[in-house]
Amino acid sequence: MRLTFLGTSAGSPTPYRNVTGLALADDDSRDWYLFDCGEGTQHQLLHSRYSAARLRAIFITHVHGDHCYGLPGLIASANMNGRKAPLTVCAPDGIEQFVRAAFTHTDIRELRFPLEFVRSDAADFHWRDGSIDVRALPLSHRVPCFAYQVSEIPPFHLDEQALDTLGVPRGPDWNWLQQGENIPLADGTEVLADQVRQPAWPARRIIIGGDNDQPELLASALETSDLLVHEATFTEDVLAKVGPQYMHSTAAMVARTAQQAGLANLILTHFSQRYRLGDTLNENQRSIDDLRNEAAAIFSGQIHMAKDFDCLQLTRDRRLEFLGDAKLR
Repeated sequence: MRLTFLGTSAGSPTPYRNVTGLALADDDSRDWYLFDCGEGTQHQLLHSRYSAARLRAIFITHVHGDHCYGLPGLIASANMNGRKAPLTVCAPDGIEQFVRAAFTHTDIRELRFPLEFVRSDAADFHWRDGSIDVRALPLSHRVPCFAYQVSEIPPFHLDEQALDTLGVPRGPDWNWLQQGENIPLADGTEVLADQVRQPAWPARRIIIGGDNDQPELLASALETSDLLVHEATFTEDVLAKVGPQYMHSTAAMVARTAQQAGLANLILTHFSQRYRLGDTLNENQRSIDDLRNEAAAIFSGQIHMAKDFDCLQLTRDRRLEFLGDAKLR
């Protein structure tokens, strides 16, 4: 599973970071999924390997502008560029109304492709295609906000010995079983797909969080996950100065929850503008290293501090590999 960060700033963009957007792909596939779509996301995409034509679905964590203001533009550009494939947007209440209103008042009267909105704040929300399975996890923020737990759906291999033992003749039935369909034999016996197939490798699982001041809400889900992507807007000392009213996490808060859950990999993102990279600092500014050091003092697993266009791979053996800067020059 490959992640490419399209924006890593909190609230508003900076000269070095755009607002929130994250591309998720099945390893090196050109097909991909978008998590949050802050203003300017489509501009970031122009410098990446991903295009709106191959976008499979969009997942929005909440209605704040730095997570959704880029949606109307991205969809409108996809329309202008000839997209025909259906597109699903999974999002809480308010996002569909926002996009529809933007289209109404900017004279976008007809889309060339079906656009479906699915309420991710519904109690029974569950979205899947042939590659991933997605569920929403409620968070704590100033508006309803969610994390998305993404489980891959690996290909299945058939157990030929089991098929022979059960007397399943070679032919179309093998294909149906591999696709997960149960089949009847000539004697009336039903063969269950799960009896004769198994995943080619154990499914990888990632949690991609929205804004949240209670990382512990994810504790249970983290116990069965391989990677958490979560905001770390402040360090503890800054939170003490600005107060809790913004309802964001510190690096220490996220690290503590990840450590208690026994998580192996953590990516922090959504940084306040007051934190800069070392080569852009002046004496009155704080460093991203302040956030990293705070997390590393608590969390013993692998930590990555996301930058725009960082590309990382969660390998099939659960290692987090940094693949470099994905920006196309």
